[in-house]
Amino acid sequence: MTPPPSTEAAAPAKKPNVVKRLYNWVLGWADTPYGTPALFVISFMESSFFPIPPDVLQIALSVAKPKRSYFYALVSLVASVLGGVLGWWIGMELWDSVQDFFFDHIPGFTRERFGLVGEKYNEHAFLAIFGAAFTPIPYKVFTIASGVFEVGLTTLVLASIVGRGARFMSVATAIFFFGPTVKHWLEKYFELATVILLAVGALGFVAIKYLL
Repeated sequence: MTPPPSTEAAAPAKKPNVVKRLYNWVLGWADTPYGTPALFVISFMESSFFPIPPDVLQIALSVAKPKRSYFYALVSLVASVLGGVLGWWIGMELWDSVQDFFFDHIPGFTRERFGLVGEKYNEHAFLAIFGAAFTPIPYKVFTIASGVFEVGLTTLVLASIVGRGARFMSVATAIFFFGPTVKHWLEKYFELATVILLAVGALGFVAIKYLL
């Protein structure tokens, strides 16, 4: 005899967390004709407030068209540096009116980190910005702090070009050696990678405190 259907409601499917949903949204642009403009916009936004690094979309686009890997790296670089200039302007001109929003809602922003960044800017602004531009340390904290603590715009731009350039060009180079494997690893282990990157970012602030 066939058992009667269960009267218990099926458990709702578990929704992916916000970061994962944003990741999927970013990655989805790779399958549209607007992948390159989306990469520019996301790279620009990530330099001041957006939580997902542009590397995610850059990798997906590069895997689909490996010969354009360095072009996508250049798009990420130009947009990211321009976004850093926006972050600098926010810190210079708007910080008093928007700081509570950033501390309360934007990942990576804390008052303690901001104070630490200010100390390091007084010691060596170029190295501090370069470290944030190249590593998972939240770059957006440094771009906005550079305006708050009145770091010269030239210093910000030059350090960002060197640091972000090294990062995005490294991603482009990796595609030539690992190709689809990089994308597969990100999709399979993204949540673990997120935790690791956050941990590395936190350790980066410790390194900045004691090494720079």
